[in-house]
Amino acid sequence: MSKPLAKKVLLIGWDAADWKIIHPLLDQGLMPTLNDFINEGVMGNLATLRPILSPMLWNSIATGMRPDKHGIHGFMEPDTQNGGVRPVTSTSRKVKAIWNILTQRGYKTHVLGWFAGHPAEPINGISVSDLYPYATAPIDKEWPMPPGTVHPENLRDTFARLRMHPTEVSEAAILPWIPRAAEIDQEKDKGLQSFAKILSENCSIHNAATWILQNEPWDFMAVYYNGIDHFCHGFMHFHPPRMEGIPEEKFEIYKDVVNGAYRFHDMMLDTLLQLAGPDATVLLVSDHGFHSDHLRPRGIPKEPAGPAVQHRPFGIFCMKGNNIKKDERIYGATLLDVTPTILSLFGLPVGEDMDGRVLVQSFEEPPQIERIPSWEQVAGECGMHPADMRMDPAAAQAVLQQFVALGYVQPLSEDQTKAVASAVREQKYNLARAYIDARRHTDAVALFEELVEESPDQVRFQQNLAHCYLSVGRRAEAKAILEKLITDDAERREKQFQEAKAKHEAEAEESGGRTKSHLTEQTSMQQIAGQAARPHPWADLLMGIIQFEEGDMDAALASLLKAEQADPRLPDLHLRIGQAYLRQRRTADAERAFLKALDIDGDSPEAHLGLAIVRLRQRRNEDAASEALLAVGLQHFLPMGHFYLGVALARLGHRERSVLAFETAASMLPGLLAAHRWLAALYVQPGGDPEKSARHRSIYLQLARRRQEHAKPRETVL
Repeated sequence: MSKPLAKKVLLIGWDAADWKIIHPLLDQGLMPTLNDFINEGVMGNLATLRPILSPMLWNSIATGMRPDKHGIHGFMEPDTQNGGVRPVTSTSRKVKAIWNILTQRGYKTHVLGWFAGHPAEPINGISVSDLYPYATAPIDKEWPMPPGTVHPENLRDTFARLRMHPTEVSEAAILPWIPRAAEIDQEKDKGLQSFAKILSENCSIHNAATWILQNEPWDFMAVYYNGIDHFCHGFMHFHPPRMEGIPEEKFEIYKDVVNGAYRFHDMMLDTLLQLAGPDATVLLVSDHGFHSDHLRPRGIPKEPAGPAVQHRPFGIFCMKGNNIKKDERIYGATLLDVTPTILSLFGLPVGEDMDGRVLVQSFEEPPQIERIPSWEQVAGECGMHPADMRMDPAAAQAVLQQFVALGYVQPLSEDQTKAVASAVREQKYNLARAYIDARRHTDAVALFEELVEESPDQVRFQQNLAHCYLSVGRRAEAKAILEKLITDDAERREKQFQEAKAKHEAEAEESGGRTKSHLTEQTSMQQIAGQAARPHPWADLLMGIIQFEEGDMDAALASLLKAEQADPRLPDLHLRIGQAYLRQRRTADAERAFLKALDIDGDSPEAHLGLAIVRLRQRRNEDAASEALLAVGLQHFLPMGHFYLGVALARLGHRERSVLAFETAASMLPGLLAAHRWLAALYVQPGGDPEKSARHRSIYLQLARRRQEHAKPRETVL
């Protein structure tokens, strides 16, 4: 066991917190606590995982593992004990969370409100489940807590009294957020009810957290607040600037709610920091961000977990405490890194089966990192429930209704067989997407093939299967799926157009057959065409990728530009257009495409990488290095980002730094021929390492020979 670097650790979770909203508030002096926190420690982006679904993400934060390992694959699962379905629970998690590991090592540990935290686990401390704050009865009725809400049981009544009911949210609490609340017709507009519910739930969690800090000894505490996420889902469409289609009067009433949510969290943070004391090391994290600008979606997909389209792939990370750097920005952090970093703070080894890494760049002096094969193999009481522990059916239904209200799950079918089938299907779908995120495309293919066979009418399954086929080199099968989807889509749109046209003609006939000018008639037909379903631009996007891989750049650009015409904001579209232009040596066109991608999303690592390649082509090597650094800072696991950073640094004469970049690229992508070629050349220079040069040259020759034997095309370095 290494020397501990922290006396105690406080982990605070703000679901969906996003720097895009925070930075303007900091500049205006409206989040003073967080501003001081940042100045006293480190901060940066926290890259999320896909799919961007909170139950999966918060359990990856708590375990350092991807969903395929920790076992939580969505919002609900089959209930094998009571029949039907239930929300994911603490027994759904297959591995130890950080509080289980610390319990096993004798630390006094508390956890509050964590997603999928019911029933409360019997850890060495207090556990308060995520069902704790939900008001299940009117204020004048008994408001019971479901069994298993609090551990230990003898504190149940204490915590019951700390809860806040939505009806206790007074006018004085509402008006700072919604000054024109009196204008709301509460019979038609349920905004105030939603506001009071979210506020009271987060006050309840905060009351419980502050009570523990004031009354109980502790070494570690984790507390989760869902407020920012829930306020954003409810009120982000009213956030400035006003979105098209939002009535001005409603915009004026609700425009300050989201900013108010952040300011309220800043106040709660102030209390937590004061109670935790100066000796505590504090981590503040979010599992993802939330689109708040021109990237806000125009609509929510009509599919399970559709509201996740509003999530942005970068959350926030802040940490301060003894041995932590001050007023520094860190790069390349992911939510998988939180638990390994906490283990290092306590001087404990990191499990080799954890997918995250210790954020060593946060420390004044790099910690000594020890490793063990797995914490799952360490015997002893860790405070986990047996997997077959029963969940109270009434409590389960209450949580499911919360998910339905938020739009994360569709209204549940009364037919239990259908409900179970739907839960299993969505779990399988989310696991398959998690496999894609982990670059396990072969595993994802098997699941998507099952999903397509079971539900051939679900376009989303076919889309993902085509993507996976393309990723594993099965281009013909991917192409066949897309060609059929494009044909079916064209037929569907033509049918809708003809139906709309017939309706238009029938209405004209009923109106007495009044003649219209040619221009008016032409305009009517254009309107009808516009009302017909839009084509699926992603099909043209994927077709363009296939044609790109096949080397047909003209066809690829035609497909990609067709997709752009249908939806110019389609994710990754301008990246692919830029790559196609690069392949054609049309550097100026590629530059415009990557700049357009950055105009849409300035935090796109792939767009910064594309621009780095453009700058290298233009011999603007310093600019290329800057763009490549931005790319790997946003997404550390980006092998080609490190490679092109190495190229830029080598051209600038920074040999040692370029070697480090190439070594990083080669470690991430061992088959990257060009990286080994560069390393062989750099290590042979004066002051280098001839043995390493020879080793990389040998690797390069072996890889090149193997590739030639298998008749694979030579690696293209754009």
